[in-house]
Amino acid sequence: MMFSEIDALKNRLDSLRPLPENTVRTLREQQILEWTYHSNAIEGNTLTLKETKIVLEGITIGGKSLREHFEVINHKEAIDYVEELVQTRDPLSEWQIKSIHHLVLKNVDNKNAGAYRQENVLIAGATHRPPNFISIPSAMNTLMAWYESAGDLHAIERAARLHVDFVGIHPFVDGNGRTSRLLMNFELIRSGYLPVIIPVENRLNYYDALDTAHTTGDYSLFIALVAELEKQVLQQYLDLILDN
Repeated sequence: MMFSEIDALKNRLDSLRPLPENTVRTLREQQILEWTYHSNAIEGNTLTLKETKIVLEGITIGGKSLREHFEVINHKEAIDYVEELVQTRDPLSEWQIKSIHHLVLKNVDNKNAGAYRQENVLIAGATHRPPNFISIPSAMNTLMAWYESAGDLHAIERAARLHVDFVGIHPFVDGNGRTSRLLMNFELIRSGYLPVIIPVENRLNYYDALDTAHTTGDYSLFIALVAELEKQVLQQYLDLILDN
């Protein structure tokens, strides 16, 4: 039922293609801005939405750290790379995941950008404990094997589970959250859906749904969260285009 309602909205939007050029451009600009702002804010970046927009325009914000500026610039470049992967139709690989992560962390932590962690970590506030760093290559290999065999799942479930399982492995020292959200949206865009943005205001529910999936194996809360966001963004696109 949840997916059928979303697919009906997607089919309605697809029936209106090609979409108005200027509308698509402005929607994409807003999408990149909000995706970058919220994904960074979830991780503690203090730039506001307006400040994020100014940084994306190439202007420096006084009183804000260089790291926070680079997190904005890097995230935009990572989105561009994800969209390029979709366009070229390359299958997702560990090399590409490392490339996405490298973009997320470059000039912030060059030593660890694109490199699997060589130490054990905890996820602050979570019950779930990521695997020992020695197990990461094996865990990532298992994840990629699952992903390659998950073609029969609905795209929203596949994207949600990819996010959950990736961030559960926590293969990098830092930047796992942003990378996982980029991977989730890669899968949605690749399957013809719109990218979803997890609002920073929804951070607690987001973390709870992730921890539930990691500790119980029940993905339903997280899948429902992603599905609801997809439904909202499809409806937003339709409302704007049909109002023209």
